[in-house]
Amino acid sequence: MRKFDINEDPHRRYNPLINEWVLVSPHRSKRPWQGQKEAVNTVALPEYDPECYLCAGNVRMNGEKNPDYKGSFVFENDFAALKQEPIDFGGNEEGSFFKAQPERGISRVVCFSPRHDLTLPEMDVDGIVNIIQTWQREYTDLGAIDYINHVQIFENKGSVMGCSNPHPHGQIWAQSSLPTQVQKTQDNLKAYFDKNGTNLLQDYLKEELKVKERVVVENDHFAAIVPFWAIWPFETMIVSKRHITKITDFTEDEVAAFAVILKQLTTKYDNLFETSFPYSSGIHQAPTDGEEHPEWQFHMHFYPPLLRSASVKKFMVGYEMMGESQRDITPEKSAEMLRNLSEVHYKQK
Repeated sequence: MRKFDINEDPHRRYNPLINEWVLVSPHRSKRPWQGQKEAVNTVALPEYDPECYLCAGNVRMNGEKNPDYKGSFVFENDFAALKQEPIDFGGNEEGSFFKAQPERGISRVVCFSPRHDLTLPEMDVDGIVNIIQTWQREYTDLGAIDYINHVQIFENKGSVMGCSNPHPHGQIWAQSSLPTQVQKTQDNLKAYFDKNGTNLLQDYLKEELKVKERVVVENDHFAAIVPFWAIWPFETMIVSKRHITKITDFTEDEVAAFAVILKQLTTKYDNLFETSFPYSSGIHQAPTDGEEHPEWQFHMHFYPPLLRSASVKKFMVGYEMMGESQRDITPEKSAEMLRNLSEVHYKQK
């Protein structure tokens, strides 16, 4: 019987954050690609677009005019996924297959910059610091509302990720329940903490920093790694080195360090295929339910869909829908590729 080779042989890897497995098939990365190719947008965006609903001074769909903002700008989503009004709900019958419950919440849009043509990797560090400070204020303000128990900060970048407007922006959805992925993470972090008396992500990061095999970039306060259990080809996770449960725990130095590593990582993404790299990213942090959550560790996920080039993406279909998540390129290989890329944006070379 041949000895197992983790870089060549099919195997499963365990994700302790959500208690799920991923199938890794490294030998499949050699297969030829004759499938769909995405259109690559090479059109240079203007600094200001008079037709853009998010640019400073422009009128949005609901008739409201954006202020002449200079840094970041936050407003209530004109097409909010959640509503703030309380609803009288009688509930479901016990044992019913048709369970439903009303969900109350607030949806906001965060414009990162008045510049229509700048994404995170092309912004300066001070501009990214301004975004982080905005996230801190929003987490504090929304989390203080009595019925809000979770504040989800996220960004969908690129049309391939369903982003309908190229103006650099993210969103915040704050709601009364913990959403499914966060609830899974909460349960597993809490179970680990109760069993070991230590923090799962802190313990995991210490091991990653020993081997360095999946570390993309790090500084004194944060590390960006390709998780051992990564699903997406170039998935990464930024984790705080100090025990920080939420973004409002950051010191001034940590805010600056987080801004730097965000710029470094997203620049590497753009440099990989010399394109504005699409992704969905999101911050996971402690719930805002008023309880202490020592089991939590601040972290930020990046889920990019691109696989082989700017035009070839990973599809979650077939086996992924019916069985479990699967990836071809190993996390170690994708970390190496990202790590070796320049931190100077390809447009500036």
